[in-house]
Amino acid sequence: MRTAVLVTAALTFLRIVLGLHFFLEGSSHLRDPSWSSMGFRKAAVGPLSPFLKADLPETGDWKNTLGKVQDADPVTVANAAESWRSSLVEQWEKLGERRENVLRASGWTPPENWSDMSSTAIDAADKKLAAMLDDAQADLVSYCREVIRLQETEKSVMARDVPFMRERVSTKQRELAGQRAGWMEEADAVGRELVSAWNELLSTEDRRRADAAIEPTRLWKLDRFVSWSLTTIGACLVIGLLTKFNAMGGVFFLLSVVASQPFWLPAAQNTYEQWVEIAGLLVLASAPLGAWAGIDAFLMPILQRYCPIKMCCNSKK
Repeated sequence: MRTAVLVTAALTFLRIVLGLHFFLEGSSHLRDPSWSSMGFRKAAVGPLSPFLKADLPETGDWKNTLGKVQDADPVTVANAAESWRSSLVEQWEKLGERRENVLRASGWTPPENWSDMSSTAIDAADKKLAAMLDDAQADLVSYCREVIRLQETEKSVMARDVPFMRERVSTKQRELAGQRAGWMEEADAVGRELVSAWNELLSTEDRRRADAAIEPTRLWKLDRFVSWSLTTIGACLVIGLLTKFNAMGGVFFLLSVVASQPFWLPAAQNTYEQWVEIAGLLVLASAPLGAWAGIDAFLMPILQRYCPIKMCCNSKK
């Protein structure tokens, strides 16, 4: 009897500790507006990496311009860079139109010569971007050459079967991703300067309204969904509400994390902590612990009586 009480108390403590971890992680992400899963997605390796990286936001249409170059000839790279620059300018023009539409919908009256001043600001940003690309021309050619070489290496048998070659491929992928991110960040900085130039002519309240014109990215929406899910799972585990269901929700989330870092790949990061939590959550999912010091103690009798799927509600308290 004493052993059963100690085991139940220990497992209930495990439920609360794991719940607190999920709750604190999710709530901290929700409180931090700058938090993003971008770093986690960029570091993903293995079969799931293309899926996780597909939602990473791009600055301009890099994928179909500089990201699609199959020839490292300087002229070809320059043309691709020009196409990327054009996609950025088009992006800025659309943002300017959305900002103006949002402001006009609120009853805002544009200052005199607003269109000319807006166009002048875009032209200035375009010139800065052009100068940046001119300075980076040699680096862009080198980058495209390395990308083409990496693509050829990835197709080889050695890249799949030889461990040190897989390590070299992963290292080169991270290096090229860092270069690409650097150019995108420079372009983003030019875009932020453009928005600042637009905002100089607006009041504080109008600036707030104009900021609403920036459309949330798919990554931002997914991050919010995951953050709320973690918070909900954690809170339910702490109070013992639908314990089995939420424990399995935590298991599936952690499995998605460890699947992004397969342990058999040399470039994978350690996921020992996630495996330990998966084991703990599986224990919680297989035991009726919510009914001990939890809301499930009151909920389970109701579910056992009315739930159409009897097998999930017939566990003894």
